[in-house]
Amino acid sequence: MARIEGVSLPSNKRVEYGLTYLFGIGLASARNILDHVKIDPNKRVRDLTDHEIALIQKEISSEHRVEGELRKEITMNIKRLQEIGSYRGLRHKRGLPVRGQRTKTNARTRKGPRKQPVALKRKITKK
Repeated sequence: MARIEGVSLPSNKRVEYGLTYLFGIGLASARNILDHVKIDPNKRVRDLTDHEIALIQKEISSEHRVEGELRKEITMNIKRLQEIGSYRGLRHKRGLPVRGQRTKTNARTRKGPRKQPVALKRKITKK
């Protein structure tokens, strides 16, 4: 089983799809990496040699930001927006859609499950 950047790649998948299990690498990036290191994208992960895994690892670590480093950068960008008080930062802070989507309806993914309205309870007064 190949491990790259601390992530175990699924051994039964083709290399180009296996690399997409790394955070920050999509299909296009995976194909570019494999072209650069001259590895057949149709090869299975289990068929990779240690040398080929090392080549892929070296290419990814030198040319791409992935996993923890990328997550940290994204978090720092959001934190910066919140600190300067931008509109996008406020939307992140409040857990609302950031990119201009409507919120009267929809937006349930960002807002979470609906909150049930609480009926007005009248206090019972004793006579």
